[in-house]
Amino acid sequence: MNHNIIIFKTEDEQIKVDVCFYEESVWLTIDQMAELFERNKSTISRHISNIFTEGELQRNAVVAKFATTAADGKTYQIDYYNLDVIISVRYCAKPLRGMLFGQWATQRLNEYIRK
Repeated sequence: MNHNIIIFKTEDEQIKVDVCFYEESVWLTIDQMAELFERNKSTISRHISNIFTEGELQRNAVVAKFATTAADGKTYQIDYYNLDVIISVRYCAKPLRGMLFGQWATQRLNEYIRK
């Protein structure tokens, strides 16, 4: 699987997240969303679960497994969630940070698609 990584960071550089670009979308893990929105992992996981339970998004259309090498040197398949999920979570988590990330992601996607 071939994907690009770009770093999103807030103006004060308090938050930095490696963002995966793949198939014309951005993708983050639950851990990355927790860092981005300054919420704990269980809160983000609960929001995502509700998104799927309520039928707002269909899991198979917005989740992908990407191979990730962990600190122990082993490769694991990790769930990544596309921009649709990230935007849905933002409304429940940290609206201003989510808005800034959404604007940044849209701009990067436009640049990426043009290239």
